[in-house]
Amino acid sequence: MNATCLSRIRQTYANGIVDAVILKVPEPVPPSEHLIKYRLVYIVNGLRMVGYDNERGKGDHKHIGENEYP
Repeated sequence: MNATCLSRIRQTYANGIVDAVILKVPEPVPPSEHLIKYRLVYIVNGLRMVGYDNERGKGDHKHIGENEYP
């Protein structure tokens, strides 16, 4: 899959790290219907506190601590 990086950010924020990647993809990542592949995560002490992404097979979803929601 040839993807184009639209944005990439990694910076320290408060007590953790914010990491974000936004890619434009030639075809949607199923079951998403849009041409954006993304990841946004806030990590503290190596643990994901909050995250949003659209992983293949799961589509758009979020993570709060160890829990995952649509």
